[in-house]
Amino acid sequence: MADFTLTSTAFEHEGEIPQRHTCDGEDLSPPLTWTDPPDGVESLALVMDDPDAPSGLFVHWLVWGLDPAAGTLPENANSLLEGTNGFGTVGYGGPCPPPGHGRHRYFFRLHALKQTIDLEPGATREDLDKEIDRHEIAVAHLMGTYERA
Repeated sequence: MADFTLTSTAFEHEGEIPQRHTCDGEDLSPPLTWTDPPDGVESLALVMDDPDAPSGLFVHWLVWGLDPAAGTLPENANSLLEGTNGFGTVGYGGPCPPPGHGRHRYFFRLHALKQTIDLEPGATREDLDKEIDRHEIAVAHLMGTYERA
């Protein structure tokens, strides 16, 4: 059986996220590609967060309703079902650790779900987590890092 994987052409797993995808650059969501979602997957949900934030786990991006057959999410993706991030806005908010706080890790988790979830745009992490917990079949991981001097 093939592995469900998540990669980006912008950075390697555990590599540095390019500035263009951060608050110091254009703050564009990175391109993502997935392969081999498991059988029975009806939709995908994506969560990006930073466990190294001074205030604790910080949400950068929540997306759901992704088509497993698409295999990709382009850079600066739009027309998505997105939730509210830790900045208080809907959509992508790139890495933006406090200057001098050291290198932060940013985890992208792509959840394979056995059914399409029904959430309103702007939903919270808690709302999405409840749906993921109910419908998850598998998860693919990608981690990037970023540090501000």
